[in-house]
Amino acid sequence: MLTATVHPMAVVDTNAKLGEGVEIGPFAVIGPQVTLGNRVKVHSHAVITGKTSIGDACEIHPFAVLGGTPQDKKYRGEDSSLTVGAHTTVREHVTMNGGTEGGGHVTRVGSHCLFLAGAHVAHDCQIGDHVILVNNATLAGHVTVEEHAILGGLSAVHQWVRIGAHAFAGGMSGVENDVIPFGMVLGNRAALAGLNIVGLKRQGFEREQIHALRQAYRLLFSQEGTLQERLDDVDKMFPDEPAVQRIVAFMRARTDRSFCVPRSQA
Repeated sequence: MLTATVHPMAVVDTNAKLGEGVEIGPFAVIGPQVTLGNRVKVHSHAVITGKTSIGDACEIHPFAVLGGTPQDKKYRGEDSSLTVGAHTTVREHVTMNGGTEGGGHVTRVGSHCLFLAGAHVAHDCQIGDHVILVNNATLAGHVTVEEHAILGGLSAVHQWVRIGAHAFAGGMSGVENDVIPFGMVLGNRAALAGLNIVGLKRQGFEREQIHALRQAYRLLFSQEGTLQERLDDVDKMFPDEPAVQRIVAFMRARTDRSFCVPRSQA
């Protein structure tokens, strides 16, 4: 068994739970309700507080603050927690807040994620595996980000928005509506700008799958009929294509927001 290595200048509450091989640097602060999995590395000056669980082999860089109280005026001190999956890297000055009663009391972050400097995850966000937030990307409360999505630097996502799997938001985008899986959005008040083809190729999607997604995209966002009618047509046309059906299921699910659509060419 590998015992935890704690720098003598660190402040670690005696009630914190430390896994095997944990490393904690100088001036780091670890609160009483914190659980660190095996081989977690916490660099100097990082703060992990609240009811926070960090998965195995995560790395937390200097001046990150994880598990702070929600930045929500409705928060009244109710139970609040943050869960971060294994093998996730959190770079400098990243902040992640715990959950509120309105979101089930928990903020969840998946495994193998990467949060670059200055990124922010607000209360009650639900983030899947392999998600990347580039420098200063920010999520408002109750945002859902599905697996393999990438949010570019200085992008901002409105509360309650859903970002679909393998989606991409360009740098400095203001995302105020749901982004379909595999979609790419750009711009201040972001609009859909096609599919995330580069991301699809990097993740090993076959040419036939990408072709089907392109066909479905063109039909979904054509000018004929209503969106509901076009969605029904796509559903019938591609019943056995999992990637297309992922979009269909996403768009049929209950949401509090509209969808990002292509900008009008008029």
